[in-house]
Amino acid sequence: MRAKLKFVLMVVLLSVPAFAQNATRSGSDQGAIVGLGQKAAVAALNFQQGDADGFTRARKDFTPDGWKNFVKSMEGFLDEKGAPTFTSSFVAARDATVVDEKEGVVHIRIPGTLTQSSNLGKTTYKAAIEVYVLPNRAPGGRPIKIQRFEQITCAGASTACQ
Repeated sequence: MRAKLKFVLMVVLLSVPAFAQNATRSGSDQGAIVGLGQKAAVAALNFQQGDADGFTRARKDFTPDGWKNFVKSMEGFLDEKGAPTFTSSFVAARDATVVDEKEGVVHIRIPGTLTQSSNLGKTTYKAAIEVYVLPNRAPGGRPIKIQRFEQITCAGASTACQ
């Protein structure tokens, strides 16, 4: 009985570090996820009016639901062929910061400047992108997928875009 207890105790003690390694992401892993998430999010907001292929190029970096919600936020701004009716350009002011990480999803914020133009004119906003990045663990798949994507425009003393 004592030998069984020692064996069980040893197995438990040896497995704790393995669980701990899986529970928290190393700094370099998180840095890579944040970098890829930022690159994908910025690319999603850089497209030309009338260019459906250029707009949908970003789809590969989204989960199916993430893309569906992103396109839904564009309702009224896409023509019947799915091409944007305006040009958009986002320039990050600095690298993304990690807001939090829950259940493997890394929430990042990217502050910057969003410029949108169409035949009617051009507007530039102080903005931020809230991105929820899901690391893709499927072999051969893209390393990350955007699960959720939100654009925030800031005015006055708002700190959301800093």
